[in-house]
Amino acid sequence: MLWYEIIGIVMIIIGAIFLFLGALGIIRMPDVYNRMQAGTKATTLGALSVIMGVGIYHPAWIFKTGIISLFILLTNPVSSNALARAAHNAGIPLYEKSVVDKYAEDKEKIRAEEEKQNG
Repeated sequence: MLWYEIIGIVMIIIGAIFLFLGALGIIRMPDVYNRMQAGTKATTLGALSVIMGVGIYHPAWIFKTGIISLFILLTNPVSSNALARAAHNAGIPLYEKSVVDKYAEDKEKIRAEEEKQNG
């Protein structure tokens, strides 16, 4: 077994662990926002590790896996943010022990500034 194959296998295993922890976080977290955060961060890192591990294990695929990794790196956080905003705008409540809601605070500041300009 060559050294790059060993590195590829280790990265695939690390990615699988992160994917498992992301799934566990989705099951264990109390509300949609915490679930989304746990799932997005862990699964992004897990998917990147698995895909790059495959690319390292099969060097002929490294360019393709790099493109796929870049796509995941750019789209996962953006889609998570869009889903969280949509959930917030739909009125899905935060967990009762949540302390801070920065999005609601920012929306209130913008609303107050608009009233000041129009009023």
